[in-house]
Amino acid sequence: MVSDRRRDFKLDLWGIVLLVPLLISPFVTKDVLISSLTYQISIGVAATMGIYVMLRMGLLSFSVPSFMTIGGYAAAISATAGWTDIFFLTAISFVAPALVAAPLGAIVLRLKGIYFIFITFIFNEILQILLFETPDLTGGANGIPGVPPATLFGHELAAQPQLVAVTAALAIVAALITFVVTHRFRAEFTSIEENETLAESLGVALWKYRTIGFIASAGVSGLAGFALVNMLSTAHPSLFASWSVNSYIAYAFVGGRGTLLGVAVGSALLIAVTNYFSAFANLSAGLFGVLLIVVMMLAPSGIVGSFVKLADYIRSRSVTRSAPSIKEKQNEFG
Repeated sequence: MVSDRRRDFKLDLWGIVLLVPLLISPFVTKDVLISSLTYQISIGVAATMGIYVMLRMGLLSFSVPSFMTIGGYAAAISATAGWTDIFFLTAISFVAPALVAAPLGAIVLRLKGIYFIFITFIFNEILQILLFETPDLTGGANGIPGVPPATLFGHELAAQPQLVAVTAALAIVAALITFVVTHRFRAEFTSIEENETLAESLGVALWKYRTIGFIASAGVSGLAGFALVNMLSTAHPSLFASWSVNSYIAYAFVGGRGTLLGVAVGSALLIAVTNYFSAFANLSAGLFGVLLIVVMMLAPSGIVGSFVKLADYIRSRSVTRSAPSIKEKQNEFG
């Protein structure tokens, strides 16, 4: 158990370390494709963190787009009102969806299985309707165009490399928050995932830790929303379509739902492949679907999860071979 915890800790750290090149790349190269992949992967990683936190408790949440919407619009409204400081926008994009998640969690976290999935998906649809029906606040169908870029100590971060770097930085912040929450409450989250009835009988307050996870998931999703709005300089309902959650779920499961490294690998791989498949026009969606099927058949635990299992198997085989047999011990003692 201790070795598994240490291994997961290292894999999660590697997941964060692999995001650092995203922060550096816009200042190293001006290649348009690399810049595009960098900001897409950064947003994908940040959004998938919201999926990952809930999966650590055995819950599949479809509410990530809605919390991205709240975080993105909160940042856009604040920026257009003149509050463009990047630290303030980061805070408001995290806090706003977290505040919504607290009372919402009291309702939806009582549900299980398909009912939980259904309600969290419906929340996305309800929020989309609210965006269109509140034009004075959200701009309605027009959204909020021309969102001012974030500023750092009064200096606009408006150049393309700066915009991409801010997006990558927000992904790293989301990963760090996820890392802290999932490791601080690792034992409670794991017990709930494995057997919530047993966990409750042992004194684990299910509602408490599910609420903590739900709030953290909402917050990091909000950071992804802010990253998207800041990168595109606009907040529009089409950016937060409900079905976008399918991509984030795919990133988590293909990479490996058990570690932050899996989230980073899955996001980077599938986003890169999606961009490559886009060259095949109408065939791109079909090719992407075939890829998902093949990967999940060959690696049900995800890419990182399968490598971890393979490494454990090789290690156990080497230990078994190196251990002296009973007959050898008998010969040794005569």
